[in-house]
Amino acid sequence: MTSAPRVDPARSDTDGRPLAVRADGLIKRFRNVTAVDGIDLHVRQGEVVAFLGPNGAGKTTTIDMLLGLSQPDAGTVELFGQSPRSAVSRGLVSAVMQTGGLLGDVTVRDTLRLTASLFAHATSIEEAMARAGIAELATRKVSRCSGGQKQRLRFAMALLSDPGLIVLDEPTTGMDVEGRHSFWQAIHADAARGRTVVFATHYLEEADQYADRIVLVRRGRIAADGTTAEIKALAAGRTVEAEWSTPDLDALRAIPGVEAAETRGTRVVVRSTDSDAVARFLLTSTDARDVTITSQNLEQAFLQLTGEGE
Repeated sequence: MTSAPRVDPARSDTDGRPLAVRADGLIKRFRNVTAVDGIDLHVRQGEVVAFLGPNGAGKTTTIDMLLGLSQPDAGTVELFGQSPRSAVSRGLVSAVMQTGGLLGDVTVRDTLRLTASLFAHATSIEEAMARAGIAELATRKVSRCSGGQKQRLRFAMALLSDPGLIVLDEPTTGMDVEGRHSFWQAIHADAARGRTVVFATHYLEEADQYADRIVLVRRGRIAADGTTAEIKALAAGRTVEAEWSTPDLDALRAIPGVEAAETRGTRVVVRSTDSDAVARFLLTSTDARDVTITSQNLEQAFLQLTGEGE
């Protein structure tokens, strides 16, 4: 697995880069509930895309349609220019899901051997274990592996067909901090080779650290789509902090654009859509010092753009 991942010629985006994922107008209903309501998602080959949203936003339903596990009521999906089931059957797409797919009484190596037998052109089992960081677990039974080790085993299984696209659905749920860090190190190292990665996660720091692009979903629709910096910029306002020995919160709240003002220890913290006006007031009309201005972080942007902060 020293060469680039396998891909097929596919449709290109408007800038000429080939697409790994092309989903247009996806709609999926369950009785009276519309889980996905017109999602358009284009992912270029080689991108790492985080698919974020609150519970019930439609993330997992969309991923199921991308993988061919369910059919949309309307809209189309193509992976590398072909249907999801065709792309999966040819080994161009693999997935790492939250649970399932493992036999407890089988060793790690034998699990991979069994999986490899399903592909006409499987890659090296030893290489897959090394890339997933589980080479030392080869002879251990799956039942004796921790939750994080099982997820890395699933990742190794996903690598066996050397796919061009890996889809991860909440892959680190239940892992401890060390397990999550180790898992993402393996994913990040593999993505650096040019593999396309689409992942859904509740851990915003994972998206902030590892994604080239973030897609925020709210109520079955895309609420925002861009780089981490672009998503943060979409959230209105900035935070102004300062050391102020005699803070006048009422005066701060009277400044146009101020949304909130509070004290935290010896510092005053102000959230405002006009940070310049707040800074100007603090520096010219008070004895405040050590004034800092910061943009919203990803969590604050997430809450604003998905409506979770309402």
